[in-house]
Amino acid sequence: MKKNKILYLFLIALSFQSYSQTVNTIIDEGIKDVYSLNFTAAETKFRTLLRDNPKSPAGLFYLSMIDWWKILVDLDDESKDDLFYKKLDDVIYVCDEILDDDPNNIDALFFKGGAIGFRGRLHALRESWLKAADDGREALPIVNRVLKIQPGNADILLGTGIYSYYVSVIPDEYPAVKPLLIFFPSGDKDLGIKDLKRVAEKGRYAKYEAQYFLMTLYQEFEKDPNSSEKYAKMLTDQFPDNPVFLKWRGRAAVMRGDYPLIKEIYTHLYKGASEGKFGYSQKVKRETTYYLGFYYKATAQWDSSLVYFKEAVDLSKKIEKGEASGYYVNSLLYQGMMHDKLLQREEAIKCYYAVLELKDYSSSHKLAKLHINEPYK
Repeated sequence: MKKNKILYLFLIALSFQSYSQTVNTIIDEGIKDVYSLNFTAAETKFRTLLRDNPKSPAGLFYLSMIDWWKILVDLDDESKDDLFYKKLDDVIYVCDEILDDDPNNIDALFFKGGAIGFRGRLHALRESWLKAADDGREALPIVNRVLKIQPGNADILLGTGIYSYYVSVIPDEYPAVKPLLIFFPSGDKDLGIKDLKRVAEKGRYAKYEAQYFLMTLYQEFEKDPNSSEKYAKMLTDQFPDNPVFLKWRGRAAVMRGDYPLIKEIYTHLYKGASEGKFGYSQKVKRETTYYLGFYYKATAQWDSSLVYFKEAVDLSKKIEKGEASGYYVNSLLYQGMMHDKLLQREEAIKCYYAVLELKDYSSSHKLAKLHINEPYK
């Protein structure tokens, strides 16, 4: 009888371990589908997770991540924001029901903190800084509670890393926000980077998101394109067809003056946009044609540069509704310069005068006036 009981308990433990491994496998594969923009496959996996674990917030949380990446692919489209907020509210509601009965439930704490954190991230992208900071303030104690219960949980450091870094740097980048943060916990830029690096290296579920953050913060705020390239390469190696990661890697290559990589990345993006692949929008194509024009200009291939700058101008005219962007203004200015290089003076002057009709962008008017009087050499 005793042996049978031990065998029975062993089989239960074994089946539970197998079940946990199955859940982890579904999550791992679904996350990779999301970052590969294979949303149909990801949704199938996460709905299976939700069906098999209806009382767990995991399925709901990961389904909301599909909407998060649909937003990231086209940040100018705010039509998906409300649905994303609604799904996060559902995750928080389910977590709160669990926490009412079990205040230290790790899964509920983890996913509630994550949901509030992602809500804050979208608020930040929309420059609703007070709401973003408030979400960070609300999520931080939850994250710290998980760390107290599970100090070895690397994934949870994503939340502390993001908060510590951005609360430290945002006031300097956006001084108007500074008075709003006076009652919030202070940040620590170096600690934030340290936490994010640990997640990027040791995390299971959040490592790609941490790599994404490091890639962007090193480029946008730290002005360190070499470190940005490190994480961009990790992401593009793992997800070679994600246009968001490719764009960031391409921009880092421009900052570093890595011309072979500029050509490689933007040729790939141009091909995807020309084929109409999901995520490769006309705005992606416009950015791509601009940087290909930049590449051919820098490598003294004037004919090819002119072709791409012309296409960038045409795309800008189609997609821009209001004030001209830097892409539009510079593409037109560089188009004139390429005409000058090809001894097409009349066409060059037309471009320079057209630049003067647009917003002055980074000395564009000064350069246009200069080259109306003197050809670009």
